[in-house]
Amino acid sequence: MSEATSPPAPFDAKAFLAALTDAPGVYRMLDAEGKVLYVGKAKNLKRRVSSYFKKTGHSPRIALMLQQVAQVETTATRSESEALILENTLIKKLAPKYNILFRDDKSYPYIMLSGDEFPRLAFHRGGFEKKSRYFGPFPNGYAVRESIELLQKTFLLRTCENSVFAHRSRPCLMHQIKRCKAPCVGFVSAEEYAADVRKAEMFLRGRHSEVIGDLTAEMQQAADAMQFETAAALRDQIRALQAVLHRQYVSSTQEADVDIIAVHIAGDDICVNLAMVRGGLHLGDRAFFPATGAAVVEPGEALTAFMEQHYLDHPAPARIIVGIDAGDEFSPGEGKTIVALPRNEMERAWLEMAQRNVLLALQTRRQVRAKAGGRLDALREALNLAELPHRIECFDISHTMGEGTVASCVVCVDGTMKNREYRRFNIAGITPGDDYAAMRQALERRYGKVAAGEAVAPDLILIDGGKGQHGIAREVLVELGLGHLASVGVAKGEERKPGLETLFVFGRAEPLQLAQDHAGFHLIQEIRDEAHRFAIAGHRARRAKARGRSGLENIAGIGPTRRRKLLAWFGGLDGVKAATADDICRVGGISRKLAEQIVRELHG
Repeated sequence: MSEATSPPAPFDAKAFLAALTDAPGVYRMLDAEGKVLYVGKAKNLKRRVSSYFKKTGHSPRIALMLQQVAQVETTATRSESEALILENTLIKKLAPKYNILFRDDKSYPYIMLSGDEFPRLAFHRGGFEKKSRYFGPFPNGYAVRESIELLQKTFLLRTCENSVFAHRSRPCLMHQIKRCKAPCVGFVSAEEYAADVRKAEMFLRGRHSEVIGDLTAEMQQAADAMQFETAAALRDQIRALQAVLHRQYVSSTQEADVDIIAVHIAGDDICVNLAMVRGGLHLGDRAFFPATGAAVVEPGEALTAFMEQHYLDHPAPARIIVGIDAGDEFSPGEGKTIVALPRNEMERAWLEMAQRNVLLALQTRRQVRAKAGGRLDALREALNLAELPHRIECFDISHTMGEGTVASCVVCVDGTMKNREYRRFNIAGITPGDDYAAMRQALERRYGKVAAGEAVAPDLILIDGGKGQHGIAREVLVELGLGHLASVGVAKGEERKPGLETLFVFGRAEPLQLAQDHAGFHLIQEIRDEAHRFAIAGHRARRAKARGRSGLENIAGIGPTRRRKLLAWFGGLDGVKAATADDICRVGGISRKLAEQIVRELHG
């Protein structure tokens, strides 16, 4: 007869707290099995941890957690800022049950002014380069594109890629429709262009009144000098800027930087809506849903968790407006930011919009979830799968006559595309145009990691291609010991018409063709189209990069002036490539030696 296992000793909070430090740091609550229940940070570890075991009136969520605590671990840090960073890192790594973890599906978009001689105005996501200037963040891509369009119309700044800019011999369509001053062909001086860039930068920094005032003064000067065309152009600039200021949802004469945060909890769903006001302009809002922490949560806890995580990675504005008291636990910017309830009519209007949008976001999420669940169930039934395909991965190949081959892998989880998990594979070492070899290489690279236990396996694999492509996929999966994974080849229909696709299903002898209105078929089409789009975008980028490297800009001795002369003389890069050394040395400033070097470089 075996001995009964004695229950673990209860956590001795009194003894633990007696030896606890007063330093700032991070604490971790663990259960009897050693699983981390909660991670928190503290300015004073002893005072903060003591509050859990000495006071009453905890929220239901915290009270439930404390009943399971068997151990507390602490890490002292040098400052509260270090504690905040460590807390955020541990929450993301450990995903404790009682923490509320928010994750962005993607980074915030910014507007970029490049560091070139003639700066480029562009949409930007990702890391920053030192030589460029960035403005934002914006809550969504629409707000960025709308702002870029306004700045294009008003200040006529270029938006073309450097590879295009360097090879222009005549103005493009953007100049013809009055969206660019064509610096690529010397239609505007560097000084005049720099002045336009300065005005655009001032506007992006919220100095709207100053920009409009300067333009008004310039317009008056032009009118006094009887330069009426110039005055009319400046007048149109002023009107364009004023129009965008007036059509904002709410505008502020104080040109303030404010964030507005609304929280709503409905059942197990938590939503935080962040609205941004920059330079007095309401730029729109964005909804966030926590990845973990759907246990019983109070709105104040969700608000604090969001602010601590969001403002660790993004600069906090001067003022944050909230609909509930955030308490004293959060102070972004080391006291420079005020977190408070709305104080006037305008701030109440901003908060009311945010609260309305948080309800709409939750409603939309539930509708999407219900629709996605229906489509997944329809797909499961059509493919005769044992369970719902929660994770679906789809592959496609893109190239131009074998050049710049790229394979894409897009991911759909519970009916929703997960952009952050997309992958591209630059294909090399194959016969150009061999799609079978390209697909094999992509699948081996992706599922080799699954076979090694380094990546999660999908429930269903979609291959954009017919029976042959799907056959290659099955070979790779069997070789990797993953032959049990379900897969489908999606062959294009007659004349490539959408809705006529044929499905080659693993384990099914005959091809399958679903009705055009079949919910599961719609999901397959959506995922396949996304894989196609992602592959094409990657291929075009790779091809442009390869072609750009073969241009004139990489030839020693060919600077911007000589490059423009050559392109203008021969009518573009193709003309230069077709020219002989004798032809090229006739261009002013090009020696015989340099002409021969150009021919060698372009044809090497």
